[in-house]
Amino acid sequence: MPIVRRSEAETHEIHGARFVSYAAPRTGSRELCAWRGEIPAGTRAPAHTVDREEILHLLTGELLITLDSRTERVTAGDTVIVNPGATLAVENPTDRTATSWVTTSVGLTAELADGTVLTPPWAN
Repeated sequence: MPIVRRSEAETHEIHGARFVSYAAPRTGSRELCAWRGEIPAGTRAPAHTVDREEILHLLTGELLITLDSRTERVTAGDTVIVNPGATLAVENPTDRTATSWVTTSVGLTAELADGTVLTPPWAN
């Protein structure tokens, strides 16, 4: 039975945010990936277009989420569904770190506005 202990989770940092990976192929998951995102106060991540559906559930804090040019404030307990092909930007305008739980399918890639394609290690 695959169990990923907190002490075994891999941490990655990019664009000012921290991603703590729990479920991924390297930990025994075949189809899904899941991670905790930690978005520090003042962080503004660049817009990126995802190629897989992503579910973002905000655990603590609040964020400004821009999805295909529409911006909404989300607070702890809210869930955002990001469909494949959508462009997503995340900003934490507050003075506290926000935490999220994100689930997607294995193989997610994200394309930045300049055409750079990211293959996040926590989702593959």
